[in-house]
Amino acid sequence: MAPYESDDSTTAGEVDDLRAGRRKAARYVVPVAVVGVAAATIGLVPAIADSGDPDLPKISAQQLIEKIAASDVEQLSGTVKISTDLGLPDLGGLESSLMSGATQSGEGSSADPSSKLMELASGTHTVRVAADGEDKHKISLLQNAAEYSLIHNGKDVWGYDSASNEVYHGTASESADGKTKEDVPTTPQELAEEALKSVDDTTSVTVDGTAQIAGRDAYRLLIKPKDSGSTVGAITVGVDAKTGLPLKFTLTPASGGAAVVDAGFTQVTFAKPAASTFDFTPPKGAKVTEEGDVAAGEHGQAPDNFRTPDDSKAPDEKVAPEGEPKIIGEGWNSIAVIETGGEGMPSGSEAGGEFGGFLDSLGDKVTGKFGEGTVFKTRLVNALMTDDGKIYVGTVTKDALVKAANAAK
Repeated sequence: MAPYESDDSTTAGEVDDLRAGRRKAARYVVPVAVVGVAAATIGLVPAIADSGDPDLPKISAQQLIEKIAASDVEQLSGTVKISTDLGLPDLGGLESSLMSGATQSGEGSSADPSSKLMELASGTHTVRVAADGEDKHKISLLQNAAEYSLIHNGKDVWGYDSASNEVYHGTASESADGKTKEDVPTTPQELAEEALKSVDDTTSVTVDGTAQIAGRDAYRLLIKPKDSGSTVGAITVGVDAKTGLPLKFTLTPASGGAAVVDAGFTQVTFAKPAASTFDFTPPKGAKVTEEGDVAAGEHGQAPDNFRTPDDSKAPDEKVAPEGEPKIIGEGWNSIAVIETGGEGMPSGSEAGGEFGGFLDSLGDKVTGKFGEGTVFKTRLVNALMTDDGKIYVGTVTKDALVKAANAAK
């Protein structure tokens, strides 16, 4: 039996209740950002779980989302497999040389989590995770004959790269609601929470049967854009039937093929981890970098010439606070507009060398009322940089980016 779907939308009260519930659900270190499922705005539609293996009680999509929001799991240990395929070209070792240059400059550390965990943005990785409440978490990225660990214990955040014997030490920053803030997602729950941040009528949500995930009974929540134009095909969240904890997150592109992101527990237990799990002392001889020693601007702050677009363009553009991009459109088809104040991206021939070849492999030259520019593509996020330095970026097609740039003229 196929999932039942309705065109009915939720009431404003239901939306407020669900938003409030989801705010209570964010519990683990490293909230969601890497995939940038910024368009995940969800209009709830009734859905009944189809028969499957295991045989679980019927549940609606709204009930399942409420179950996720009400999940109070604070203690767990497990192993997560993360596969990411954005469709980036083979850089032929260029990425290694760039990273090597950065760490050899003396301004950073190979143990800095803001750069180390970005390795999860491509390839397949195995990650061990542990959590005990809101201020004790550990994430270990397993590598060939080495391991990278990120430990949050109280106010301290430690990063340790065994391959280089380098240590990064910082202080946990907190959001307004007291939750620890980091940059890169490492668990299915963090990815699912990003997809469920807000709700409206741009998305259909159904319960698409059941599954066994890491030996546990789970429901499958299926999230799909209603309108065309997005590069997102569907998001499937495997939700633990007993605890409501997301156990698996899969994002497939509208273009088809393998998943862009597939992150799921292969083993999980909800027993309290040993207190020693979160203890860390820098090994003898390790190079220790303190958070304050890292040069300003190293973590991706906006360049000095970044400026906010004015509000004299299209009526559907939203004016952003200073230093933030303007947003055109809504839901899955949202496009961020950034003005760099620069002169656009140089061509591959202008850049020359390996980096020039990299630019040419990513970009497609386009023209329109806006002038000329280059579209840089992945299987999920696309970006148009015009020759006058304006950037349009979103989980939308190339045609949608060109249309938005033309409309701004």
